Order: sequence, then C-alpha cells, then structure tokens
Amino acid sequence: MKTLLYDRRVAPYVFVLPFVLSFLIFFAYPVVSTIIMSFQEVLPGQTRFIGFENYKNLWSDSFFTALLNSSRYTFWTIVVLIPLPLLLAVFLNSKRMIWSSFFRSTLFIPSLTSVVVAGTIFRLVFGQLDEAVMNSLRHAVGLPTVNWLASSSLSMFVLIVLASWRFVGVNLIYFLSALQNIPSELYEAAEIDGANTLNKFFRVTLPLLKPVTIYVITISIYGGYSMFTESFMLWSGNRSPNDIGLTMIGLLYREGIEKNNLGLGSAIGIMLLLITMVINVIQLKSFGLFKKEE
Repeated sequence: MKTLLYDRRVAPYVFVLPFVLSFLIFFAYPVVSTIIMSFQEVLPGQTRFIGFENYKNLWSDSFFTALLNSSRYTFWTIVVLIPLPLLLAVFLNSKRMIWSSFFRSTLFIPSLTSVVVAGTIFRLVFGQLDEAVMNSLRHAVGLPTVNWLASSSLSMFVLIVLASWRFVGVNLIYFLSALQNIPSELYEAAEIDGANTLNKFFRVTLPLLKPVTIYVITISIYGGYSMFTESFMLWSGNRSPNDIGLTMIGLLYREGIEKNNLGLGSAIGIMLLLITMVINVIQLKSFGLFKKEE
C-alpha cells in the first residue's frame, strides 16, 4: 500500500482526491438531489413524483417580484461596487497617498462585521421615527420624515448603501492586489511616449485589470442573487410591505421552509442557479473569455 501511494502515476490522483470528494459531496450531490426534489411533492415521511407541477406553480407574482428585486439589487451593486473600489484602489496604490495602510484597514473592517449586526444597525439608522439618524439629518436641512423601508426605491437605496458599506473594502483588496502586480516599467514606457495620468489609467491600468474585474463581476452577480440576510434583518423577517424586500432566496425560504413545500423551494433554487449561470456566461462571453487565442 505504501509503495502504491508513492507511485508517480498514483500520487497526482491522491493529491486531487480531497477536492474531488468535497466537490462531489458538497456540490454535485446537493445539486442532483435538488433537481430530483424539484419534480417531487415532498411531505413529512413521504415523497412522490409530480412531474413539472412545481415548475408550473413557480410562475407567480411573488416569483417575478423576487426576481425583479434581486436583479435590481445585483445591477446596482455592480454599478457601485466595481468603479468605486477601483478608484479607491488606484488612489491608495499611489506613492503620493499618505496613511494608505490606515485607509485600507478602515475600509476593510466593515466586511468583518456580522451581517446580522450590520442589518440591525442599519434598520435603526434608517428607521421611520423622527429620532432615527437619517431622519434627523433630513430635519437638519429642512426635509420631512420618510419611512425608508416602506418605499421600493428608498428601501433599495438602503440595501445598496448597506452592501457598499460592507463590500467596498473586499473589492478594494482585489483591485489593489492586481494593481501592485502591474510592472512599473509599463508606466515608465507610457510616460516616455507622452501619456498623461488619464492615458495611463485607460491604456495601461484598465486593460491589465481585466482578469480581476471579470472575477469581481462574477462574484458580485452570485452575491447579488443570493442576498437574503440583509433583507431579512432590515425588515425583521421575511415579510416586507408589498414584498419590496423579497429576494429569490427569500422566496425559496418562504416556500421551502416557512410553507414546508420543499419541492417548490427546490424548483426555485434550480431556476436561480440557471439564471445566475446564464447571466455569468453572457458577461464572460462579452469580455471575450470564450474566444480562442490566435
């Protein structure tokens, strides 16, 4: 047995085995089980196949509301959490920037905060009472009290502010690490050719940041469509006025856990997986990731 493990033909498979097992146990098996369950009626102690009935029941107003909310949230997080961390990373990577280590730490600390704690604090900050922090600031400039979490547009604004507060530091680290790997000789060559600061940014920096930008967009799409806890904490549960805070995961939780309809919940999960896969394939194709190199 010892001789077999030290065999050069067997050793690579031994090293890869932990990953293969973890992939099969924690990803492949749950996905296959969910696909099977989406065609079943799952009751305590019994299951029966019902064909596409769960997928037929999927197309409801709640589903489209949740899909719209998740899509809006994902869109705005990408709009904010790609350019803003990128610009901050460029400034912090500059040799002229003072206290850069302090600002890096300060911006990253919010990502270490529990989302439950952050959601609770933001619910108080954006509360409907006159004494809430944001309403107090509005009063200071002569604006009336608003109920932030009762309006679709205002509640989306609160969710984006919460996401930005938590994840700007994370994306900043990704872009900063990529910036530090760009050879300084490229900037020196650009300066010799007469490039100014903007030219160097658009002609050198942005093209070389393409791989990390694709990665950040990909995880942002996944994170946007999988958002649940933030919404759950802001509205103190999975119920919001007119479902303005309902997300795809929130709908899955409502149908699969609260209503104990695991078959329909599985169908929602499979649809969510397909939606995120299609969107990611489209954005990867738009970046030319599937083109053959000449």
